[in-house]
Amino acid sequence: MITQKMKYALKALMVLADTKAEGAGALRIEEIARRSDTPKRFLEHILLELRNAGVIASIRGRSGGYTLIKDPAAVQISQLLRLIDGPIAPLPCLSRSAYQRCEDCTDEATCRLRRAFAEVFWSYLVIIDSLTLADLVAQPGAAAQVLAAPEPA
Repeated sequence: MITQKMKYALKALMVLADTKAEGAGALRIEEIARRSDTPKRFLEHILLELRNAGVIASIRGRSGGYTLIKDPAAVQISQLLRLIDGPIAPLPCLSRSAYQRCEDCTDEATCRLRRAFAEVFWSYLVIIDSLTLADLVAQPGAAAQVLAAPEPA
């Protein structure tokens, strides 16, 4: 499950991606908060992290604000998850970026939990590594089918 902080980051980035697609300029934090329905006090810290990661830029001055500087197709959701929420692996011994041996594990090579979760995690990584910000702002595709109300029996 993603955190509320990650949801706020994605909502803000979708607003900035939409603004970029419209050819509009930078948005002030108050406008991003309003459009994304995100509390401004949380958004300030999140936008700073995204700026430091090189995803967005802040522009000073009267017509300043925040703007998306990367192409939405180049902003991987998996990288954002790691940036905002930290490691995404279900077990520390499966993490690519923050590997740690499990404290109670005697042998990783024969660990059945590790093997089972590795297969599930691999499937998740294949999908999440291919998902970009552009996918989130695109017209609904497969998600529309998943989210549609079930047909009456």
